Amino acid sequence: MKCNDFVGMLFLARDVAHSVHLNTRSFSKHMALNTFYDEIIDLADAFAEAYQGRHGLIGPISLMSAKKTTNIIEFLTDQLAEIEAGRYEVCEKTDTSLQQLIDNIVELYLSTLYKLRFLA
Repeated sequence: MKCNDFVGMLFLARDVAHSVHLNTRSFSKHMALNTFYDEIIDLADAFAEAYQGRHGLIGPISLMSAKKTTNIIEFLTDQLAEIEAGRYEVCEKTDTSLQQLIDNIVELYLSTLYKLRFLA
């Protein structure tokens, strides 16, 4: 997975979470998704800027569309699996500064999934 694809995937997560946020009748789900879509863009931006500081410009961000978004827990779980599987393709395992930023992204996914599964 290339960096511009990785960032594009995070942008897609923001869009999907915001859409579901506006269409849920659950207040706790509404709030959990609000936190997610607010924070994921800042995390994506921090990663992209740090990556470009080390490797140069990443080029145009890949804008993706979601294939299936009716189940937000499944969507975020699938994205999380893709992030964890591809993180060492995006940047080297030894690049701990960039890997730490990916850890922050994973943390947001995990805490959001917890809130959606057990508090909504």
